[in-house]
Amino acid sequence: MLDVSAIDFPMSAAKPKSQTPDAKTKTRKTGGVVVAHRIKWQLRALTWLLFALIRTVSATLRYRWNDRSGFINMPTPGPAIYCIWHNRLALCMPAYYGYVQKYRRTSGLAVLVSASKDGGFLTGILENFKVQPVRGSSSRRGPQALLELTTWAERGYDLAITPDGPRGPLYVVQEGVMSLAQLTGLPIMPVSYHVNWKIRLKSWDRFQIPLPFSRCEMIYEKPVFVPRAATNAEREKLRLQLEAELKSITVD
Repeated sequence: MLDVSAIDFPMSAAKPKSQTPDAKTKTRKTGGVVVAHRIKWQLRALTWLLFALIRTVSATLRYRWNDRSGFINMPTPGPAIYCIWHNRLALCMPAYYGYVQKYRRTSGLAVLVSASKDGGFLTGILENFKVQPVRGSSSRRGPQALLELTTWAERGYDLAITPDGPRGPLYVVQEGVMSLAQLTGLPIMPVSYHVNWKIRLKSWDRFQIPLPFSRCEMIYEKPVFVPRAATNAEREKLRLQLEAELKSITVD
C-alpha cells in the first residue's frame, strides 16, 4: 500500500474477458494497453531491506486497536475497500495483517499502486508482504486498473487505496475511491493511526515514519457505502462524509 494512487475511474468501463494484473512490466503501450514500470534487481534487493525494516519496527510498537467500525468483527466474511491517508502508509500492512485478517478471512489484499517508476519500487515492497499490487493512476492505466481491481474483488480480495494520493492535496478524498466502491458494491473502511514518536518528512503529505517502541493507536471507523445507483450529488455527499470521518480519526 505504499504510495497508492487515487484514480478518477470512468464508470462506463467494460470488464475484460481475461485480465491478470501485471505489476512487473515496463510502462509502454502493447496493442493499445498501457502496462507499468518494473524495477531492476538492485532496487528489488532494497525493497526487501525496507520490508524487513518495517517488520522490525512494527514488532517493537505498543499497539492499541480501536475498532469503531462494527464491521470487522461481523460473523459473515466479506471484502472491503480500506482507505488510509498517504502519509500513514508506513504501518498500513500491520494495520491490515495485525488486526483485520484475524477476523476477516478473505482471499487476500489487492492494492492500488502508481504506474510510475516510484510505484514500481513500492510494488516490490508490497510483494514481500504477499500483497497483489494493481498499477494505475489518473494519468496512467486508470481504466485498466479499475477493471483489475474489480476482478480481484470478485475473487474475494480486500482492496486498499490512499484517497489523497499520489500527489494530494493532503487530507482531501479524491473521486477514485467513490467510483471503485460504486462499481464493486464494497464498503469503504476508513483507517488511520496515531504514533507518539515519529519523524515527519518535508514532503507534500508530511509522511510519517514511526520510531521504534512508540505507542500506536490504530483506528477503524464505520464504513461508508456507495449505492450502485448513486447520483453525482449523492456521491459528492458521501465523498465529503468519508473525508470527514477520516479527518476525525486522524491526529497529527
